[in-house]
Amino acid sequence: MRYGKLISTLFVAAACAVLPGVDASAQFRTEAFTQQYNDDPAAAADSTDRLFSLKEYFGGLRHENEIKIGTMTAGSAVFIGGAQIYNRQAWKLPIVYGAIGGSLGAGLLLNAKDNKKAATWCFVGAGVAYWATLMDGVVNYRPNDFPHPGTATLYSFLVPGLGQIYNHEYWKLPIYLGAMGFAVHYYLDCRTNYERFRNIYLEASDSEAAYSGPISADQALYYRNIYRRYRDYSVLAIAALYLLQVIDANVFSYMHNFEVDDDISLRVAPTMILPEYQLASNKPLSQQAAFGLRLGFNF
Repeated sequence: MRYGKLISTLFVAAACAVLPGVDASAQFRTEAFTQQYNDDPAAAADSTDRLFSLKEYFGGLRHENEIKIGTMTAGSAVFIGGAQIYNRQAWKLPIVYGAIGGSLGAGLLLNAKDNKKAATWCFVGAGVAYWATLMDGVVNYRPNDFPHPGTATLYSFLVPGLGQIYNHEYWKLPIYLGAMGFAVHYYLDCRTNYERFRNIYLEASDSEAAYSGPISADQALYYRNIYRRYRDYSVLAIAALYLLQVIDANVFSYMHNFEVDDDISLRVAPTMILPEYQLASNKPLSQQAAFGLRLGFNF
């Protein structure tokens, strides 16, 4: 499908002029270089000049206006349950607050009773419930015309790889998930070895400890620093891959309908260069018409 046509004009010299000895040149309107072609009000509304507005957000919660999916999700990250209100699913609020509040309360109670392990799992449950609240708001956001860049971005932000599934680019999943899985595995391996050599170094450098291991304190210190550095590098790799798949979901959602046709051709045709206002003027002009050559690139 042909989406664009780039036309560049090559002018012929004075030898191609109709009247010899007359300077043949073309004049262009200055408006041609300042004209704005993007008059879409929706694009202006989607500008990044204003990332978040409380007035717009709470107006959306009162259903007085529509808000973007990013505004809805950012507001709901602070005002928990706002996405459910905007999506007209307020009946979910008792479930949301019950799951998050109940898990936090149980975690605090168990932590006060010195049951650290159970308290940790309760806090994890509260975090999962909070994440599920945001995910529910994104899934149920309306209007949601496919492809929606905001939806794809938030999908990848909440679940790595989900934005690629939303964009129907399944072949990218092994690349991103495989790379992130390898980075996580490398991080865990480096962390384990870092803790191992750290403990050896602490024991070997303690003058009161009866250490008799095969690794000296200097060797343990060297390997501890090596694995700590690799552990930090693996954290950076995980963050970079995570950010890359979010950007990928956003960019390719925007470009979903952009197709490049295999029909790439060059069209050459003669053309006539007319001075400005020649056809509308009843007075002779100092500039005369001239013949030129037009090159059209179709792609």
